[in-house]
Amino acid sequence: MSVRLYVGNLPNELENQELEAAFADAGEGVSTKLVTDRKTGKCRGFGFVTVEDESKVEAIIEKYNGITIKDVEIKVEKAQPRTEPASGSKEGGGGAKKRGGGAKKRGPAVVSSGGGSDSMQPDPRWASELEKLKAMLAQNS
Repeated sequence: MSVRLYVGNLPNELENQELEAAFADAGEGVSTKLVTDRKTGKCRGFGFVTVEDESKVEAIIEKYNGITIKDVEIKVEKAQPRTEPASGSKEGGGGAKKRGGGAKKRGPAVVSSGGGSDSMQPDPRWASELEKLKAMLAQNS
């Protein structure tokens, strides 16, 4: 099973070929991926190295953590497992994205003050608007 390593603190000017070259002597079964900004195409400061042979992982971390690339000391460690976004859809998963529609309209958010469900309070950003609505409803009743 392959192991994914996080490579951080990469310079913005770094190209994918340069990251590959930095890890070239790690041996067979090692691949690199530089994470770039979609708009600018520049490095976002991190990337990943996938190591096919688990027995090599610690040696690669030991060897490459702290090396200098373009006068910047990089950080190499085991990558954290991916987590699903709260909405249940994967960001950047390659699937079709829903577009258009503009901003969603939402009502006032409710913030808990830490007690039970009986202690729900309106979001303070909307409290004055809520008071106005209550006053209008009271007048119309």
